[in-house]
Amino acid sequence: MTTAPTADVVIVNWNTGRYLGECLRSIVASDRSRFRVARIVVVDNASTDDSLDHLTAADIPLEVVRNGRNRGFATACNQGAARGGSDFVLFLNPDTQLHIDSLRAVGRFLGTPAADGFGIFGALMVDRDGRPQVSCSRFPSLRIYVGKMTGLDRLAPRLFPPHHLRPRELSRSGPVDQVIGAFFLVRRSLFTALGGFDEGYFLYLEEVDFALRARRAGWPSYHVNQARVCHAGQVSSAQLGPWRHYLVLCSRSRYVFRQWQAHQAWLLIALSLSVEPVARLAAAALRGRWAEIGPTFVVYGRFLRWFRVGRGLGPPPEPRADTAI
Repeated sequence: MTTAPTADVVIVNWNTGRYLGECLRSIVASDRSRFRVARIVVVDNASTDDSLDHLTAADIPLEVVRNGRNRGFATACNQGAARGGSDFVLFLNPDTQLHIDSLRAVGRFLGTPAADGFGIFGALMVDRDGRPQVSCSRFPSLRIYVGKMTGLDRLAPRLFPPHHLRPRELSRSGPVDQVIGAFFLVRRSLFTALGGFDEGYFLYLEEVDFALRARRAGWPSYHVNQARVCHAGQVSSAQLGPWRHYLVLCSRSRYVFRQWQAHQAWLLIALSLSVEPVARLAAAALRGRWAEIGPTFVVYGRFLRWFRVGRGLGPPPEPRADTAI
């Protein structure tokens, strides 16, 4: 009988309250007969709530790493991965809950020859009512970003394909560009070979960058449709307020200058400082969201100052939920 593969589960936490405990309980309750969990590592980025109180994982070894400051998602993921040595590393968001058969479905696929050519595996994200959520995405392109900035991805999706794959495009398992980071299972050998996540990303796009590097190294991503995972979504990031879009801009800048041709990267920056803010301001005005006008100006001003210093490659300053941008 073939031995079931093992995984170290890494969860990065920042003020997720009850969600973290619920996530741990779902791992313990899951069927691990086909896919064993060797340990769970929770890396906390200086939370100020009670999310770390009374954490337990029953029969699974649990380690909690407490950072004195918010070191960012990519760095914390790398910290957690370094604490284990299993065949796989499963990066799991604290606002997720595994279904009873999630790991069994993944383990079943990993036991087939079809899995041998893939390095990253994702699950089907669903809400509490079982409705499909965003699970996989296309690699970002200039056309995708222009569509997203202007709303043309909704008006003319054939010309400007949306970034995220829609549920009808994920009706079955198969290869994809990238799976989202909420359930991101990667072969440890691949993670080590690529040096883990790029710690120049504070938040957002670190898993996209990794998936693209893995694809170029011959290890594409695979969506396991039978593995369902409940995902609340944006529990931590919603607390950032305007900082959230600022971090998106910083990560996007880093990604395009590292992964695109220079002329494409510079064109996106030009659009990011002209078309995009105008579109966001117009949308806020049309919807009567006047409170968003001022922060939008501030966000793009801060981004421009950051970009001028490091041309989009240096890390952004640590965000604080209690500090106005």
